[in-house]
Amino acid sequence: MVPHLATALTGPLLDLEKKILDATPAIERWFRLEWQEHTPPFYCSVDLRNAGYKLAPVDTNLFPGGFHHLASEMLPLTVQAAMAAIDKYCPDARNLLLVPEVHTRNPQYLQNVARLMQIFRQTGLHVRLGSLSPDVTEPTPLALPDGNMLVVEPMVRSANGRRLGLADFDPCTILLNNDLSAGIPSVLENVHEQSLLPPLHAGWALRRKSNHLKALDEVAKKFGKLIDIDPWMVNPLHAKVSDVDLEHDQGTEALADAVSSLLSKIKKKYKEYGMKEQKPFVIVKPDAGTYGMGVTTIKDASEVRDLSLKQRAKMSVIKDGLAVTDLVVQEGVPTFENIDDAVAEPVVYMIDRYVVGGFYRVHAERGVDQNLNAPGSQFVPLAFAQQHAVPDLKAKPGTAAPNRFYVYGVVARLGLLAASLEMERTDPNPEVY
Repeated sequence: MVPHLATALTGPLLDLEKKILDATPAIERWFRLEWQEHTPPFYCSVDLRNAGYKLAPVDTNLFPGGFHHLASEMLPLTVQAAMAAIDKYCPDARNLLLVPEVHTRNPQYLQNVARLMQIFRQTGLHVRLGSLSPDVTEPTPLALPDGNMLVVEPMVRSANGRRLGLADFDPCTILLNNDLSAGIPSVLENVHEQSLLPPLHAGWALRRKSNHLKALDEVAKKFGKLIDIDPWMVNPLHAKVSDVDLEHDQGTEALADAVSSLLSKIKKKYKEYGMKEQKPFVIVKPDAGTYGMGVTTIKDASEVRDLSLKQRAKMSVIKDGLAVTDLVVQEGVPTFENIDDAVAEPVVYMIDRYVVGGFYRVHAERGVDQNLNAPGSQFVPLAFAQQHAVPDLKAKPGTAAPNRFYVYGVVARLGLLAASLEMERTDPNPEVY
C-alpha cells in the first residue's frame, strides 16, 4: 500500500481528490496490471504542482539526489522497496557500486549519497563508491557535515573488459546517481555482465523531456478514462521547439509562436472550467537537463522577443556548460500550497513501483508561477503518517491530510509509469532491456 504523507497543509476542495479516493481499488489494480507489462525505473522523483483545479507532474528525475531530505521514519519502507528493486536485477546480489555525481564535495549532495549507502547496506549489500572523475586516482576521503567520511575510489574494468568495479571489488549491480549531463563516459560503455541502473539512455546525454511528456500524455489519457476525468487535470499541455539559439536570435519566432499557441490552448481550458481569475502562463525549459537550470516563466509571447541578453544567455546553457538547442514549452501550473508564507511544491520519491517518501520544496523568494528548483530553496520532509492505513473515505474532500497525500502518490506514479514507457521506447537495445 502506498503510504500517506502527513502535513498540516490544507487547500481548496478537490473534485479530483474525491474521484481518486472513490476509485482507489480500480486505480491500484490498474497500476498492478501496468507493472506487469512495463518495468518501472529503478528509482525516481516527481515534482508535482497542486493548483487546486489540477494536480500535475511537472518534472520527473531518474537520478534523484535528495534522499537525505526524506523523513527518517520512512527508512524501513525505503529499505523494503530497495530490496524488491535489487531482487529484480540480481537476486543473489552481494556487492553494489554506487556512482555519484563528479561534484561530490557539495555537502548537501554528499548527505544524499550517505543516505543511499545506508539504505542499500540495510538491504544486505556491501556498498562502495566509484568515481567518474579523472582526478580520482586513489581512494579519496570526503567529509560529511556530521563529521563522518565517505571514500570515493577510481573505477577499473576487468581483465576481459566486460565488467566494471574497483581494484578489489566486483559488484553485481552498478547504481548511477550521476545524470550523465556531460555525456556517457567510455568506462560505462559495453558493460555486459552486470546490471547498470538506470540504463545509460536514462541520462541527459540521450534523454529528452519531450519524449517523457509524450508518454505522460498517453498515461494521463488512460488514467482519465479509468476514473472519468479530463486528462488535463493531471497533465500539463506542452510543445517542443527545435533548433533554437537564443543568444544569436535563431528560432526566437518559432518559440514565440509555440508560446502563443500554448497560451491559447490553456485559455480555452480555463474558459471551459469557468476560471476567470486565473492568468495562463508557460514554463520554457531545455529539452535535456536538470537542476532547474535554464527555466523561465513566460506570460505573453511578446516576452520571448523582448528577452534581455542576460536572460538569453541564462536560457542557453545548462549543467556542465552544455549549449541548449531544443526547448520544451510546458503549461505553467501554479501552486496554491505554502509553508510559513513561502511558496511550496511536493516532491514524491519512489524506488521501483513503491512510493517511499517525499518533501516540500519551499522557496521564500519565488512566486506561485515560478520554478522553485533554484538556489535558496529549502526542504521540509513529509513525514508519512499511518504507514499502512487506507485512505479515510469518510472524510470530506480536501480535509484529510492522508487523503491529499495518497492522491499525490497516485499522480506521482503517473509520472513513474510515463518514465517506464519513455525508457522502453528510447532504448537503443530493446532486446536487452
